Amino acid sequence: MKNVLENIENQFEIFQILNEEGEIVNEDAMPDLSDDELKELMRRMVYTRVLDQRSIALNRQGRLGFYAPTAGQEASQLGSHFATEKEDFILPAYRDVPQLIWHGLPLYQAFLFSRGHYHGNQMPEGVNALSPQIIIGAQIIQAAGVAMGIQKRGEKAIAITYTGDGGASQGDFYEGMNFAGAYKSPAVFVVQNNHFAISVPVEKQSAAKTIAQKAVAVGIPGIRVDGMDVLAVYKAVRDARERAINGEGPSLIETVTYRYGPHTMAGDDPTRYRTEDLDNEWEKKDPLVRFRKLLEKKGLWSEEEETKVIDQAKEEVKAAIKKADGIEKQKVTDLMSIMYEELPANLQEQMEEYKAKESK
Repeated sequence: MKNVLENIENQFEIFQILNEEGEIVNEDAMPDLSDDELKELMRRMVYTRVLDQRSIALNRQGRLGFYAPTAGQEASQLGSHFATEKEDFILPAYRDVPQLIWHGLPLYQAFLFSRGHYHGNQMPEGVNALSPQIIIGAQIIQAAGVAMGIQKRGEKAIAITYTGDGGASQGDFYEGMNFAGAYKSPAVFVVQNNHFAISVPVEKQSAAKTIAQKAVAVGIPGIRVDGMDVLAVYKAVRDARERAINGEGPSLIETVTYRYGPHTMAGDDPTRYRTEDLDNEWEKKDPLVRFRKLLEKKGLWSEEEETKVIDQAKEEVKAAIKKADGIEKQKVTDLMSIMYEELPANLQEQMEEYKAKESK
């Protein structure tokens, strides 16, 4: 039995294309991306890093509500999203707002989502996505259902969903993958393993040495990817997408990554469960730094171009939060009116009570 487990674990070595020094170490796996596409990937990562910094500042000012920092996970989030198409359906977790923004969700609505305003959860026409899932792992089952719907309509698209290592410890995780695998539905399950869920080390969550190997139990392909390497993430997801739209079923992708900030801004203190040495070790693997090195060697990126992106991000964040501030505050009756097509009798009574209060 021990040999069987070792053989499984050995199948899931980390897939990498770009090392920490910005060097291509797997030339054969290099994705077919143009120079303009490589620059666009870098632009999105820089923009998202600035968005994260500004969002943290806005949260501390009391201008945002719930916020889960994203710094460190840009390669995992944006490399995977860059591998999708507009027709694909995204089912994000609460840390995956950047993918929604690049998929078409206006920035001001992302801020409204953070504030708990219902308009922040209303996807614009043509944006195939659900609002970020707060319940850990629930989006995995939803993704299986969405993928089956895509399959029944005969569309060449996928449902891609995200969770963290903590989500991989939930029952929904296995149920969703098993369902999609049994029906060969076009789903891609991305687990962003940042090692601590909220505060519990991944090795204490499961006896499995990797999350990717959990794909074996449900009979689907699994791959473990360097989640700080945007090219490796892109390649893994793009390959999984091709398999899915060709009728070969779903895939599980574990991106081994790290969040530099707290789990959320709601009082989490990462110094209680992470060491300074570990933080420093992962900072050397920063996805922006290594990708920047590669593009600079290719003559595709410069400090001037990066400054331009940073200034653009700051201006657009400023405009978006101003627009969010101008949206009428949500009333209890607003929320109640969109929850049901026809209000149950008990809620109708409450609706009348709140209307009376709001009219005063």
